[in-house]
Amino acid sequence: MKSPHRIFSPWVAALAVSLLATACVHNPPAPQSPSAPRQAFDTFSVAGRLSATDGEHSATGRLEWRHEPAADRWTMFSPFGQVVARIEAGPSGAELTLANGERHYAAQAADLMAGLLPGVGNVGPPPARLAAWIQAAPPADAEVRTLDALGRPARAIDQGWIIDYLAYRDDTPEALPRLLDIFRGDFRLRLTIDQWQTP
Repeated sequence: MKSPHRIFSPWVAALAVSLLATACVHNPPAPQSPSAPRQAFDTFSVAGRLSATDGEHSATGRLEWRHEPAADRWTMFSPFGQVVARIEAGPSGAELTLANGERHYAAQAADLMAGLLPGVGNVGPPPARLAAWIQAAPPADAEVRTLDALGRPARAIDQGWIIDYLAYRDDTPEALPRLLDIFRGDFRLRLTIDQWQTP
């Protein structure tokens, strides 16, 4: 007498293959929208709100940033509107001015960025990449991991940093971001951009 296993195994295998094929037909991978062309402006101004944490400490406030091809000015305000710190950077170097008038100098703005968020670690997003990130136009050597339904970046990865684009200003392919998260390790920065000024 043949064992039930030998009698029914081919039938069971065929049924499993059929069900798997049917599932594949009815549940194909969702196609990703084609990437929408994006323009990165050399000059812009933004004003918005931010919150940052290094896993142990946190800071919140308002930020104004004026970016030009050879110069940047970041001004950080407390939630009550007082100036906390300002960084001005140009070809000759960078200067950090604190609310108490104390000043610090460095060859580049990256060495002073922690001063904008006192108490929140010493690691922040690299200024040289940040201008492209907040426009949702990551540099060519960055990886755009996912796109939204309009072909705009939804997640990008650059030099170990992850940038999530949570909202855009409107529903057009060229819209600028309104809400984004930037994080690496324990450091996380959330930026809500209330105002954009572009050429």
